[in-house]
Amino acid sequence: MATTLFDKLWHEHEVMALSERESLLYIDRIFLHERTGSVALNSLLENNRVVRRRRHAFCTMDHIVDTLPGRSDDTLMPSGREFIVATRSAAHETGIQLFDIADKDQGIVHVISPELGIALPGLSLICPDSHTCTLGGLGALAWGVGSTEAEHALATSTLRVIKPRNMRVNFTGALGSGVTAKDLILYTIRSLSAAGGAGYAIEFVGPAIDALPVESRLTLCNMATELSAFTALIAPDQKVLDFCRGRRFAPEGSVWDQAAAHWQALRSDEGACFDAVRQIDTGSLKPQLSWGTSPQHCIDWDDSVPAVSDAPDEKSAMAWQRAQDYMGVTGGSQLSDYRLDAAFIGSCTNSRLSDLQLAASYLRRTGHRVAKGVKALCVPGSGQVKRAAEAEGLDDIFRSAGFEWREPGCSMCFFAGGESFGQGVRVASTTNRNFEGRQGLGVRTHIASPLTVVASACAGYLVADTSV
Repeated sequence: MATTLFDKLWHEHEVMALSERESLLYIDRIFLHERTGSVALNSLLENNRVVRRRRHAFCTMDHIVDTLPGRSDDTLMPSGREFIVATRSAAHETGIQLFDIADKDQGIVHVISPELGIALPGLSLICPDSHTCTLGGLGALAWGVGSTEAEHALATSTLRVIKPRNMRVNFTGALGSGVTAKDLILYTIRSLSAAGGAGYAIEFVGPAIDALPVESRLTLCNMATELSAFTALIAPDQKVLDFCRGRRFAPEGSVWDQAAAHWQALRSDEGACFDAVRQIDTGSLKPQLSWGTSPQHCIDWDDSVPAVSDAPDEKSAMAWQRAQDYMGVTGGSQLSDYRLDAAFIGSCTNSRLSDLQLAASYLRRTGHRVAKGVKALCVPGSGQVKRAAEAEGLDDIFRSAGFEWREPGCSMCFFAGGESFGQGVRVASTTNRNFEGRQGLGVRTHIASPLTVVASACAGYLVADTSV
């Protein structure tokens, strides 16, 4: 019988069926971070349990750690030091691999997981973080869980999971110049809605997907959680095999040959049945900008903010009005009408080397500098990304243009009482969420691609790069 890629991965990891919809799945990799990981590890220790497969469990410091140069265990976040110290202690006691603050491979969990070869095609991987679906860009079966589920998986290498349905999203047409994977996923969320993937595992397909570099595929799958999907997948191809080869935790020698042969077979069969199919034409896609407080509140960069009176129903009208009030924008205006206060390049969505190269290429090509009064930050996603960027001189390009160059971490992607841009500040951001207060109390976040963010930072207002 013709089978979808997701169903193949599900069946490969199914230990036993518990009911028609629920199965016990084998978990190949578990990755923790200090914001939620210490909860799982300390609960495990308190219950006198051990990690079943220590060499397949990992932890990093990324969410709470500061990204300012010279950082230490002391953070701007209240009680942040306690999270860091507790996670370090529990990781050492349980014997799992920890990428601590000073570790050369420290970084954002969803960035270092693929770059170290912890995430690989066909593996199942969980993390107490909703953006674990990022790793579907390699063809991994990856999803976010709670700390209790992480504890269970640490102790048993298994997890009870309700099986989602299958959705295929087919992109027709090629991406135009200056249009990135970030624009593609924002347009997808805009088209399908923030609830458009609820209850589904989504497979992204089409010529535009085949053409994407691996790091762009990670960006695309990263924001499947903003579609409310269980996870997202892209079938691994030769690009993925080339990307994975030689990574620190990737197989070697004859084991690599066996793995690569298996990975090349990981794709949906011809005629496989999907529960839902969506078609999205990307031929005329423009750079996207969010105007509101949901990732689905997006428009073409040169379009107008929608009028509340144009909302499809009363519930949407109320949501639009609240979003516009919070963001300080009005229907019928253009986002370029509003002065920009800050710009942020970073997060698990857009902090990889290719993202920084794209933004730096704009600065090098145009010679532009950050506009007066705009606070601009560039935060590499990992120590490996930072070293590679500095070897290319990207840090000098960013600094010379007026950006701060930071240490690896989640930084201002989310706010939990630590560093913030400030009340009422308008920010162009490469992050994945523009919720109220996401980057600090009262902060107004407009999410976009690195190319759009760097162009906006230099213009002093929201704008796309139309020169490419």
